[in-house]
Amino acid sequence: MKLFTKPKSDEEKLIEGCIAGKREMQRLLYDLHSKKMMLVCLRYAPTTFEAEDIMQDAFVKVFSNIQNFKRDCPLEFWIRRIVVNTALKHLRSKQLLTVSHETEEVTNISSNDVNLTGYSLDELLSMIQSLAPRYQMVFNLYAIEGYNHKEIGEMLGISEGTSKSQYSRARAILQGMLTRQDKTYNEHVISS
Repeated sequence: MKLFTKPKSDEEKLIEGCIAGKREMQRLLYDLHSKKMMLVCLRYAPTTFEAEDIMQDAFVKVFSNIQNFKRDCPLEFWIRRIVVNTALKHLRSKQLLTVSHETEEVTNISSNDVNLTGYSLDELLSMIQSLAPRYQMVFNLYAIEGYNHKEIGEMLGISEGTSKSQYSRARAILQGMLTRQDKTYNEHVISS
């Protein structure tokens, strides 16, 4: 007697095809995730060229290690973690990630203080990329990737307090950029 077996999902078939080294499945996985992962790379890399290098290295790691994917989270989360770790490693190797151990507390800015309406993704990405690398890393890891300050501290080799301080400083700098741009826009509209 044959027991009923659950049919494999498209993601399971894709994973198995990549494990088997099937190029068409690897291409499909890349096509499904490359746009989102490139945005992740751009948030960490100082240039588009370096973002492309990070993404290429990350996908090599994805394909080399996909047999180790435990399937305890969505595949996209697993790939994103590899991309983030690859970006951090890249920045360390280029000595772009030098984290200071700040103890100065910066006043928190509530999320109500930040109005992102009217800004394009490119404008926001440009602002984030203009941050000092240490602030950019902590901001990306906390605000965008969703890591907590303890995890960020472990990833970057800093204290939890330093992570909090650098995140607050990054938010303050970004808020200042947004305020200056809003003021410039309003002055332009009034004078027109």
